[in-house]
Amino acid sequence: MTRDEVLAAFDRIRVWQQGDRRAVHKPLLVLLALGRLLRGEAPLVEFAGIEDKLGKLLEEFGPSGSEKTRHNPFWHLRTDGVWQLEGPAEITERPAGATPTITELRQGRVAGGFAEPVRLALARDPALVAEIARRILNAHFPESIREDVQDAVGLSLEAENAATPEQSQRRRDPAFREKVLLAYEYRCCVCGHDLRMGGHAIGLEAAHIKWFQARGPDVVQNGLALCSLHHKIFDLGAFTVLPGNHQIVFSRHLMGGDDTRAKLLAHHGAGLIQPQGKECLPQAEFLAWHRAEVFKEPARE
Repeated sequence: MTRDEVLAAFDRIRVWQQGDRRAVHKPLLVLLALGRLLRGEAPLVEFAGIEDKLGKLLEEFGPSGSEKTRHNPFWHLRTDGVWQLEGPAEITERPAGATPTITELRQGRVAGGFAEPVRLALARDPALVAEIARRILNAHFPESIREDVQDAVGLSLEAENAATPEQSQRRRDPAFREKVLLAYEYRCCVCGHDLRMGGHAIGLEAAHIKWFQARGPDVVQNGLALCSLHHKIFDLGAFTVLPGNHQIVFSRHLMGGDDTRAKLLAHHGAGLIQPQGKECLPQAEFLAWHRAEVFKEPARE
């Protein structure tokens, strides 16, 4: 396979979609496999040898409960032409829709890895690995957590980013940040952080409620002014905002000592610091998406 053929194959990977629901199973498996490749690990790995790591990745970076279907990408990625499986014929020769159970994959010692033409192309061109990884990160994860995903799968990439074809067609609005920060009077709408140096806000960011990668629009109603800490944990699903009353709700998965409780959990149950006009309030459909696709259930009482 040529470089362009490999890139096109990864760009065509089918990601399960049902409306606006997130499905990062295949992207995370591919990133995990790319990391293994760069480290010189065996080209094929048994499902049992990778399922714990994949489950933890899905638990941290996927929607609530997605780790329960950690076996699906291991099986279904083969239909995209970049993955191969080895194991008992009674399992590997099944139709694509006859997904084996987790137990069957374990007991059958089914192994998976990049298809040989793909693997050979990646071995010839190590820079291709970084290019594929960047495209996947840009397509499926917001900038605030891309480095966390990279670290979790064991990838080290150069800073320069490459957009996917879809993202090249869909451009960000460069005025989005300024519009959101102005709406919230240049302060974090959770904690009130408003540090400035001269005329510049420090550590204050415009967060998408429904991610740009999930076709969330660059409009004020889909934005929140958040300090860098609250932006990051918002994108990790540590807290969400309820439609209607705009109450801040933290996940039970976020925990820590007294300092953490004082700085973060003290905001649990409080309302957002309101923007300047009602027309700038977060839109219910975007908040509902964040609750369903990002927030780590269950919520604290």
